[in-house]
Amino acid sequence: MEMENQMESQKRRGLSQDDLISERTGDLGCIGWLLVILSGLLTTLLFPFTIWFCLKIVQEYERAVIFRLGRITDRKAKGPGIFFILPCTDSFVKVDLRTVSFDIPPQEILTKDSVTVSVDGVVYFRVSDPIASVANVSNADFSTRLLAQTTLRNVLGTKNLAELLSERDGIAHSMQSSLDEATDNWGIKVERVEIKDVKLPHQLQRAMAAEAEATREARAKVIAAEGEMNASRALKEASLVIAESPSGLQLRYLQTLSTIASEKNSTIIFPLPMDMLTPFMRK
Repeated sequence: MEMENQMESQKRRGLSQDDLISERTGDLGCIGWLLVILSGLLTTLLFPFTIWFCLKIVQEYERAVIFRLGRITDRKAKGPGIFFILPCTDSFVKVDLRTVSFDIPPQEILTKDSVTVSVDGVVYFRVSDPIASVANVSNADFSTRLLAQTTLRNVLGTKNLAELLSERDGIAHSMQSSLDEATDNWGIKVERVEIKDVKLPHQLQRAMAAEAEATREARAKVIAAEGEMNASRALKEASLVIAESPSGLQLRYLQTLSTIASEKNSTIIFPLPMDMLTPFMRK
């Protein structure tokens, strides 16, 4: 008996979505058709009164999945507008086709490099197949919410902290693909997934801030050292040019005096070239 059940379940897994719907919308049987005929006759006999129970209306953004004696009557949902049901044998379920958004509660996640972070997000989805959303899952909205939480934990558990902070778009796209594939049999289309916030522990925030500050200071020292090296090279080249022309040194003296005199200083330092002092030093 168990082997027969397993073979039957495997056969059902091999069927397509249309085949499963066709199986659900199969023959009602003799007793079923008899009840439908009796319901139709009763509706006809009490026509002025039963018209209010037979005509139903769904909005533009809604669809109706009709069950007749527990079976889905058609492969396509009814609506929008007016449709007809038999009051005794038919029932229907309304399905909203509008896009629904919900927040993923903050999840405590251990990253690949053993850092605990709190991450939350938002998911946008809609019903693409009303019949599948009613027949294949008991509560498509609630199931999608739970699956989004577990998918967030599973995807972020394979990332380290640096990837989590720098590759949010890639992580969101990966989550969307996983959710869309998992909810396809439920008639759900996941349109968008976004990572809202990544909360780090306070101690880790202070450590990262200290590391960033040390990195900036080291970079500033390297830049200052490179500036001094370039300045020393420029001074060396300037000294070589001045050494080739002694008169160039006098012009540099005059330029320095002009710069000092323009700043309204009370004291002016007048440099004397060593060539002028050499005769006095010999005496």
